[in-house]
Amino acid sequence: VVAGGTVELGCSAQGDPAPRVQWHKESGDLPWGRHEVDQEHTLRLYAVTAADSGTYVCTAQSQLGSTATTAHVHV
Repeated sequence: VVAGGTVELGCSAQGDPAPRVQWHKESGDLPWGRHEVDQEHTLRLYAVTAADSGTYVCTAQSQLGSTATTAHVHV
């Protein structure tokens, strides 16, 4: 990803009951004031910098269990 750009990371989870989906960065916090997660659980990072490089984890959890997937971002 080019510095200053926007990154979109998708995460799809379905179930009954519907799972709770959360994003976090494996080492560090999501960029304060420069990220959002929409209703489809897509994580958007805006005006990315080299500090935003790293592994991002999407976790889906319900009363039946949980699962996670990762995406690596390199700025």
